[in-house]
Amino acid sequence: MTGVIAKKYTMRQSRRGFSLIELLVAMTVFAIMAALAYGGLNSIARTRGELARQEDAFRDLMRAVDGFDRDLRETAARPVRGNFGQAIPAFIGTSDHLEFTRLGFANPQAEPRSNLERVLYELDANTFKRGRYPVLDRAPGTAPQIADLLPGVSDFRVRYLDANSGRWFDAWPPPQTTDLTVLPRAVEWHLQTRDYGEIVRIVELVSAWPASAAGAQSGGNDTPGTSPPVIAPPPGGSK
Repeated sequence: MTGVIAKKYTMRQSRRGFSLIELLVAMTVFAIMAALAYGGLNSIARTRGELARQEDAFRDLMRAVDGFDRDLRETAARPVRGNFGQAIPAFIGTSDHLEFTRLGFANPQAEPRSNLERVLYELDANTFKRGRYPVLDRAPGTAPQIADLLPGVSDFRVRYLDANSGRWFDAWPPPQTTDLTVLPRAVEWHLQTRDYGEIVRIVELVSAWPASAAGAQSGGNDTPGTSPPVIAPPPGGSK
């Protein structure tokens, strides 16, 4: 008899379900576990986002540095004409801006033009920028096409090594130089970045490109029917 009563009591207890206090305790425990899990997932998401940002920033830095160095190493002694016909040296620069003619202008569509290109580098609004002119000898309305290379740059400084005197100058061409084809022997540049501090590089320029390399064309020069410019070596002899 006692066993029957106990069995009925147990069945009534099982049909009764959970009490309010038990539900509140279970919900509290679940809320705490969910908060802990969300905090961990949120931390992982923030870490992954920061790593992706740093990866993008480093990729932009390497692209800007490698592109700048490559352009400098391909410098060619080819002066150009300005917007009003004035003669501009093949390489001209100040302590924070430089402009020069470079080789290696890709021509995948075999257009009738030279493989030379006029480029410039400067710092504007804390962004390191590269500009390129559509032609070497400009018309009155010719303007460079500017592209942002690297944001978060607070300082950009350049100086130039003269092969004749062995001195560094903050501007190029050196004083009293009238030769428009003269090139610096090397270029030292400093880039102060927000994420990676100061970057300093010294790039040695090629002393003399063969005229055939500078004048290599795909059917013509800047102006069809004209002969390619002669590339003269800078002072200091061949490398």
